[in-house]
Amino acid sequence: MKQNSVFQQIDHASVVVTIVTQIETLILNGILRDGGRLPSERDLAEQMGVSRPKIREALKQLEDNGLINVRHGEGAFIAPLVGSAMSPALIQLYARHQDAFISYLEFRTAQESFAASLAATRATKADKVILSKVMDQLDKAHASGSVEESQDADIAFHSAIIDASHNSLLVHTMSSIYALTKQNLFYNRSFLRAIDGTGDQLHAQHREIFEAVLAGDPDRASNAARDHIEFVKRSYVEEQSRDQRDQVSSRRLALM
Repeated sequence: MKQNSVFQQIDHASVVVTIVTQIETLILNGILRDGGRLPSERDLAEQMGVSRPKIREALKQLEDNGLINVRHGEGAFIAPLVGSAMSPALIQLYARHQDAFISYLEFRTAQESFAASLAATRATKADKVILSKVMDQLDKAHASGSVEESQDADIAFHSAIIDASHNSLLVHTMSSIYALTKQNLFYNRSFLRAIDGTGDQLHAQHREIFEAVLAGDPDRASNAARDHIEFVKRSYVEEQSRDQRDQVSSRRLALM
């Protein structure tokens, strides 16, 4: 077996079933994700230590089950399994009604505090290496002051925490939720203005979550994740209130 391979060699009698089960498990755990390309039949056969006909048969079964798409001349790809958390119409409705942002944050508060607690208990050495690399990205983005880089690193950080929870339902559910953030649904000007201008507090909160997970302290990690999202929510509400006061006073002034 090749070093650093995500696939294990197979010595079971029921080869095809074992291949299918292994790939299904990688999909379930979020290691193989929507749209990801599987290695070629030859590489899979080599990594798993089985024949190419067995690989071909297993891929056919996975395709029949709707888990992969085989494109002739291109290879096998993980099928779109998670989809969108919302329909396009509902996404646009959220975009027009910013109060919906509070519901989004309330959902994230519950899920991410739970995930951080699990991550502190379950994170492996590899998970901690990944988290450390993502934290380095956050450090660099914060130092550069780039909004775009900070957004990308922020999503990568929260995704890494979810992955380290090793709860497959959380992994797939939150992947769909974070897709909304990547669409800039919740990264509009109002949101960005709601956060402290320098981003120092946000950065410190991310580091607190990171250090709590690495320390293996579930209560600290859960509280840190909850405090982080609550800070974002509180900042957003305060900014909305300021905007409303500005509008009211501007109208008064216009009548004078």
